[in-house]
Amino acid sequence: MTRPAWIAGTLAALAAGGLGYWTGRQDGPVPAFVEWARSGYVPALVERARHGVARLLPAAQAPALPKPAFGPVVYYRDPDGKPVYSASPTVTADGREFRAVRASEDVRFDDGDGEAIPADMAGHGTEPGEAAKPGRDARRILYYRNPMGLADTSPVPKKDSMGMDYIPVYAGEDEGGVVKMSPGKVQRTGVRTEVAERRVLSVPVRAPGSVEEDERRISVIAMRTDAFIEKVEPVTTGDHVHKGQPLLRLFAPEINAVAAQYLTSIGYEGGRRRLENLAIPPEVIDEIERTHRVPPSITWSSPRDGVVVERNVSDGMKAKSGDVLFRIVDHARVWVLADVPERDLAGVAEGQKATVRVRAFPDRTFSGTVTRIYPHLMAETRTARLRIELPNPDGALRPSMYADVEIATGDGKPVVAVPDDAVIDTGER
Repeated sequence: MTRPAWIAGTLAALAAGGLGYWTGRQDGPVPAFVEWARSGYVPALVERARHGVARLLPAAQAPALPKPAFGPVVYYRDPDGKPVYSASPTVTADGREFRAVRASEDVRFDDGDGEAIPADMAGHGTEPGEAAKPGRDARRILYYRNPMGLADTSPVPKKDSMGMDYIPVYAGEDEGGVVKMSPGKVQRTGVRTEVAERRVLSVPVRAPGSVEEDERRISVIAMRTDAFIEKVEPVTTGDHVHKGQPLLRLFAPEINAVAAQYLTSIGYEGGRRRLENLAIPPEVIDEIERTHRVPPSITWSSPRDGVVVERNVSDGMKAKSGDVLFRIVDHARVWVLADVPERDLAGVAEGQKATVRVRAFPDRTFSGTVTRIYPHLMAETRTARLRIELPNPDGALRPSMYADVEIATGDGKPVVAVPDDAVIDTGER
């Protein structure tokens, strides 16, 4: 081996040994040495030694070694440089460990370039015995601004009332209150961004309630004179009946006397009026007028479609004037009576839409309208009662069911809105 080749080989060995010692001082394996080797510098140096070239590479042609990282570990990054990060040590799918990123390596997620931490923070979080090096960040700090964006600055580092550090503002960054953060800092602080846009704001008012019968859809069959029940049709409590369906047949002496008077020429108009006053069904009166006969008994029929909820009559019994024989309710529409707290009453108005859920059908919702706000509050509960009307075509809603009511309050016009958690409440504004 010639002397120049021996000198070049010795220099290469010394360089590799020194670089290996330096990389051993760093955290983890020898990424810097591997990157340097990948760049082709070491093979080139060995090739030069093999050919007896003793000339060292100029400094301008030598690859720049990466600056050592310092400060505490802030997160972990994929070893291949992919935009995958972790707050704790982890490994890839093939078992390789994520690379620890220290405070001085503010990794940018958009282009992968590192961004050194400010010079005034260079001494924070360094390894023992490692002093902050001047010139690490040549930018000049103009002042420190409030971290919450308030109009408060300081010429020296300080903390706000919540213990947060004031943010340094460097020369060239003072752009009228515009806050700039690298994607790395955004990732570590958990900042979310969302576009402020026009939306319909609706604050729902929730209240408990119960399903009740519509008072306007209840019919009672009662006698206005004493009568004897001859026959009751096979209709029982819970049966659904139709308008005009026969319910019972009765005999009433007073009704027969008025019917006879109605058929005479004297007092014809007055006789019909008396029959109507006794609540005789119109079809019965028309039958008397058509046949000119007084029927021995009268058939009483249902005045509406509905469900028989009460039956107080049997064959052969005597019904006195005023006795309730049948009670029939139409459940095609029902009410929901809800009790709204006094503090939410101002946001509720008649005509607003309401959503009703009952415990018997947790997966179904029923839509209705607020039709009445009762004028008095309940003194014991400090609540106001609302009436919500909603259709019930299939009869799923039954009286006395518990209901959960949600009323959509607010204006239906879209306004500029941001998420609730983006607004800071000072307690007064």
